Amino acid sequence: MNRIFFRFFVLVMLSITAATFVIYFAMSRLFGDPLDDIARRQAAAQIFLIEQYVDEAPTDEWLVRLNRVREVSDTRFDLVTLQAARAALPGASLAALERGDVVLDVDNKAFYRRVDLTGEGYIGSDEEVIHARDLPIDINLALKMEAVRYVIVALALLLPIALWSRSHWQGLQRLSRVADEFGAGRLSARARMPRSASIYPLAERIDHMADRIEELLVAQKNLLHSVSHELRTPIARLEFALELLDAKADNPALRPRIAAMERDLRELNELVGELLGMARLDSEPALQGDTVDLAALLHTTVAALPPGAQALAVEAAEGLGTLEADPRLLGRALSNLLRNAQKYAAASIRLSAWRDGRQVLIAVEDDGPGIPEHEREHIFEPFYRLDRSRDRATGGFGLGLSIAHKAVLLHGGTLMVEQSALGGARFVIALPT
Repeated sequence: MNRIFFRFFVLVMLSITAATFVIYFAMSRLFGDPLDDIARRQAAAQIFLIEQYVDEAPTDEWLVRLNRVREVSDTRFDLVTLQAARAALPGASLAALERGDVVLDVDNKAFYRRVDLTGEGYIGSDEEVIHARDLPIDINLALKMEAVRYVIVALALLLPIALWSRSHWQGLQRLSRVADEFGAGRLSARARMPRSASIYPLAERIDHMADRIEELLVAQKNLLHSVSHELRTPIARLEFALELLDAKADNPALRPRIAAMERDLRELNELVGELLGMARLDSEPALQGDTVDLAALLHTTVAALPPGAQALAVEAAEGLGTLEADPRLLGRALSNLLRNAQKYAAASIRLSAWRDGRQVLIAVEDDGPGIPEHEREHIFEPFYRLDRSRDRATGGFGLGLSIAHKAVLLHGGTLMVEQSALGGARFVIALPT
């Protein structure tokens, strides 16, 4: 919340600051510098004395009244030549001086005003200017007052912005939790925000999207599960019928065909098993956590593999220890990776495991043809197979790696593929400890 609040608050204050400067420059262009108005108000008493007291005197008393003002005022009033005044003022103020206006010199806390435009006051009065100095002008005070106003506005905005940001932050946090739960497999997670919530329209659309996704996934799982189970019965009947046919077949030429049909049936049976495995992983409510001895799990998984022609080396680092995991799922992932290696390895397979900081790494590598780099991101997709695997020699349905990937993800880990030092593919499981 602090980040959202701070950014929004800074944005509002920068906008107010920019608007203040724009207003200042616009007013300056249209109506004159506002600071001059402030200075004129501060020097209003001295200007009043000159305009309403000294100027109203008869000609022979004008200097007398000016001297009286000098005696009672802290401001110095001097008479300077018109030429000197022109030299002291900027060009923009000369026109006002020539008209007989009071011209402020804010920086020097002074003002200039001609004594007489026509010379009727006394001889040479049209060439003299009143120069008032040490006026009680303090622009810094005005600027401080503006700064105080700015701070008060900032503090006044602070509370409503904080409340507004807090409301938005709580709504976003709730949506974030729903997204995390939904991504973790709890498809019933919903935001269910009240209509008064500031992000209710967004939450409502996310809930509708989640409802639709849940319906589609549940329907897909039910269909996959039902079809897989329904296929078991005709497959079992076909297996029984082929056994009877094989036992009673008198023609030797039929036996190779029967054997081929049995292989196809076993392949179909394995496919159904893989599909059921995928369905169970997708509907896995939670891991059956247990303390797993990693070295023992590696050797147990290797021992359960079907015999292969390749040499399989197991390298478990000392102190590998234990890990909190689901031994069934983790063993299934390792088994699928090793079976995949058996399909493609030429002569050797290596299974290694070690600890690296706060994670456990398990690598399965072979000396087979490897996996092209541009296809590595697709091999964990269900039913995805490389072109060279689409033959009866290697077999497979493109589900083994997908199941291994899902099992590792359920443990909060990652499964990556890279080039092996043996020449083939290297699959690396990284599990947090």
